[in-house]
Amino acid sequence: MLLAVPVGATEQHGPHLPLTTDTDIAVALVERLPGAVAAPPLCFGSSGEHAGFFGTLSIGQPVTQRVLIELGRSACESYAHVLFVSTHGGNAAPVARAVEYLRFEGRDVRAWSPRFGGDAHAGRTETSLMLALDPARVDLELAEPGCTEDIAALMPRLRREGVRAVSPNGILGDPAGASAEEGRELLERATAELRDFVASWLRAEVSA
Repeated sequence: MLLAVPVGATEQHGPHLPLTTDTDIAVALVERLPGAVAAPPLCFGSSGEHAGFFGTLSIGQPVTQRVLIELGRSACESYAHVLFVSTHGGNAAPVARAVEYLRFEGRDVRAWSPRFGGDAHAGRTETSLMLALDPARVDLELAEPGCTEDIAALMPRLRREGVRAVSPNGILGDPAGASAEEGRELLERATAELRDFVASWLRAEVSA
């Protein structure tokens, strides 16, 4: 039996999106995974890059990693397979390290993250996703462009100084043009990729 754990965050997403955006997206993807048991989400993660913005609550990389290791150990007592579905980029390193550690211990644990493309944070991509999932929690009247520079070029400064240094409103992208239809398309594509990942993983387990 497969347990799927949504791994999100609680952090600013500009003035127009909820603090739970990453967690909401992770939960939605897990709920679309047939045959899996959906665990309650991990709502806090490594969000230090969003420090200084109201509402951001970060537990940092070491604690995120440790929490996932302990969750994985506990879950593997009841479930044959455990999947962390992580939708916050700041969690990437601690999630990867936790999975590596758990697999070293002999547990069948994997992690998967969607690749939606588009802008990086609270722009058109995430605004479209939230319009598809919970439009009542999106305030388009407050939506405004943020820093639209190439994220790869920005990354060194983001790591050193955080989001506030490059985007006073916390947005990395531009919400203009976001739509529920686009959000549904993004979710459908990510869901298909997630299902393919799980199917390939479990087929390999059977044939091993």
